[in-house]
Amino acid sequence: MMKVLIPLAEGFEEVEALVTADVLRRAGVEVTLAGIPGTIVTGRSGIKVIADKKIEDVNPKEFDALILPGGDPGYKNLGRSQKVLDMVADFNEEEKLLCAICASPSILARMGVLDNRRATIYPGMEREIPRPRSGKVVVDGHVITSEGPGTAIDFALEIVKQLLGKEKAEEVKKQIVYKC
Repeated sequence: MMKVLIPLAEGFEEVEALVTADVLRRAGVEVTLAGIPGTIVTGRSGIKVIADKKIEDVNPKEFDALILPGGDPGYKNLGRSQKVLDMVADFNEEEKLLCAICASPSILARMGVLDNRRATIYPGMEREIPRPRSGKVVVDGHVITSEGPGTAIDFALEIVKQLLGKEKAEEVKKQIVYKC
């Protein structure tokens, strides 16, 4: 079974994190929500979420993909976590799936992950990444980026496709009655 880690920092974008977690779980992916700093994390809209674990209790070697939700100040708080930054570097070096949505592609850019990759980011933040592209979701190698809350389902389905194949992504798309 594929295993995915979604770190949740204070101020995370609820739609991006929870829609992605839900779609992946529907596909049969084991999703772990890891809270920073604790297991109760408040999103940007004030919704409190109970994470599965604290970020300190996570062994990143156990996961096949890392997903960074956005939200302000969530993405800034993710970028301040040394554990998250270390995971980004390790996942990139091992060419494991690295996914970032909304403002979080800026974290990948600061880490050098996007130096030679096409990516997208929240509209208006294009200067934060080296090779911005328009589009709901951009895939370049082992890196998936997406624009924001309104593209969360497309983002999640692309992650399913990359992890489990197009057929599984289509199955989940039909199950959730997603029509683009």
